[in-house]
Amino acid sequence: MNDTATGPVARKIAERLTQSLAPTRLAVINDSAQHRGHMGDDGSGESHFTVDIVSPLFEGKNRVARQRLVNQALADLLAQDIHALAIRTRTPDEDGV
Repeated sequence: MNDTATGPVARKIAERLTQSLAPTRLAVINDSAQHRGHMGDDGSGESHFTVDIVSPLFEGKNRVARQRLVNQALADLLAQDIHALAIRTRTPDEDGV
């Protein structure tokens, strides 16, 4: 089961992405419970995440370029706190909401 992330690492992820990518929609989902006891599980309950983000800054960029923008915004967290990050990116036109 995926939980909407509310812990300190999840809040940092949301803050960084909001500041750097001005999303029109952002979901940070904590997937850590699915990986409990696996390699990379640090016991914090906040090591594996999915980010679902819609931003106009993705316009004209391919999937790799979009993911690089997300990775750049979270670089220090990826180096220290986040073991795994799944990323779904869309522009507002692609969002369909």
